[in-house]
Amino acid sequence: MDIQLPSKAERHTLFGSVTPGSKTKPTQKHKMSDLQNKKNNFLFSLNQVGISNVKMPVNVHSMLPPTQQTTVATFTLTSSLPYNHKGTNMSRFTEQLEKYRQQGFTLDLPILRDFVRELSERLEQVDAKLEVEFPWFYERKGPFSGLTGLNHATARICISYSQEAGFTNDVTLICGITTLCPCSKEISEYSAHNQRGYVTMNVRLSNDYDEEQDWKAALLNAAESNASACIHPILKRPDEKMVTEQAYENPRFVEDMVRLVTADLYEIDWITSFTVECRNEESIHLHDAVALLTINK
Repeated sequence: MDIQLPSKAERHTLFGSVTPGSKTKPTQKHKMSDLQNKKNNFLFSLNQVGISNVKMPVNVHSMLPPTQQTTVATFTLTSSLPYNHKGTNMSRFTEQLEKYRQQGFTLDLPILRDFVRELSERLEQVDAKLEVEFPWFYERKGPFSGLTGLNHATARICISYSQEAGFTNDVTLICGITTLCPCSKEISEYSAHNQRGYVTMNVRLSNDYDEEQDWKAALLNAAESNASACIHPILKRPDEKMVTEQAYENPRFVEDMVRLVTADLYEIDWITSFTVECRNEESIHLHDAVALLTINK
């Protein structure tokens, strides 16, 4: 096949490209119109304005192996905006992220607090807020074989800062578990249905929280130690036998899960308030089962 193609410039013209017009507006920043910084009465102050869904590689410390890991985090960065400001300076949010990326961004709480305080100063606002979500990985061994694989949970950190009130530190962990239905076990001649459940723990940390305690590992333990059984990446037949029997010996409703996890979190002194939710993806029902409990200590 021999096709005679027009030149690349001719192809661009064919598909809609036009000759650039004359440029009359200034190209130097100090001469450009700055609509964002326009001052007037714009009716309402805004609670939050900023950027979201920004993905970036980060470093994570963990008490569980791998103790040093890299992952991809998704950021939301915002601040309030007074009624007399037309808009915020969006580029300053990304400039702040890039500054920390070049330094090797590690998601430790002291570093994140510095980030948020600096962001408010960069924006020339009285407050700022950072929300970051990332997959956190941890090793899990088969109970009989000892074969190791990687599990992961979804972790979130939310740091709010205001010049008047200081910092609030909220963290979330969402992890998968196995639950076996107590009712099914009770009424059946043999066997019982089970399902994968997801435990979500939203926690406010106290001001004296010690970073070395690792909130991620503590919340994971609160969920998994109260479940019918854990989720495993690698199971040989002897492992599967042990996990199946463990689940049968520890039946749990979603109601049971939130109460048991709540008891564990209530005993942790660096947690000031929290919400626990368990959602089961039911294996023999069309619906999911869900329960939720909030405690303010």
